[in-house]
Amino acid sequence: MRLLLVEDDNHVAAALSAILSKHGFEVTHARSGEEALQALLPDTGAPFGVVLLDLGLPDQDGFEVCGKIRKRTATPVIMVTARADVRSRIHGLNLGADDYVVKPYDTMELLARIHAVSRRTAVQDTGHGADEGPHGPHPPLRLGPVTIELPTRQVSVNGTTVSLTRKEFDLLALLAQRPGVVFRREQIISEVWRTSWEGTGRTLEVHVASLRSKLRMPALIETVRGVGYRLVAPAH
Repeated sequence: MRLLLVEDDNHVAAALSAILSKHGFEVTHARSGEEALQALLPDTGAPFGVVLLDLGLPDQDGFEVCGKIRKRTATPVIMVTARADVRSRIHGLNLGADDYVVKPYDTMELLARIHAVSRRTAVQDTGHGADEGPHGPHPPLRLGPVTIELPTRQVSVNGTTVSLTRKEFDLLALLAQRPGVVFRREQIISEVWRTSWEGTGRTLEVHVASLRSKLRMPALIETVRGVGYRLVAPAH
């Protein structure tokens, strides 16, 4: 798999590139946001499987670069950031990032996240036709003002389309197919992230918070303390 590493620190990039190469990745190193955007142009060779984006770049804010990348390509983006607060993570997800890793990170954690986003993308790109959802043809799911189109992966609230990332849509669709049913955290992680890796739990919390924010319906997804989450169908 080709991987685009966006990192301005040459020493960090060299060490990380060596590790990634040992695990089978073909690494291209970009030292700035502009270099990264140029590397993603369609005439620069085979497409990248993942973009590993450090937010501390010298020429542009990493969040700005993430937004530009998402406008150009659907390639999964993993943000690498020292900003551990939930608000920053939600902001990154809203811009289209697929995942995040907080510094300092464990190398095996990073590798696990890279493989996880690449697996999900491969399933989404090859697993379903244009007229078919994950379990065959589906009518729209209507939950009060929320409409979820499974075949086209479109979500709208009161007729206004809401832009969601891949995982946000998958999470919402999972909960919405069984309103009122409590989904255990482990079950959600298995279904949406296709892993049982326990470190994904924090990612789940951030995605729930992001969905509540984007849909402007904080009560739509209820936290069941100690168990997981359920979707509370709003009144029509």
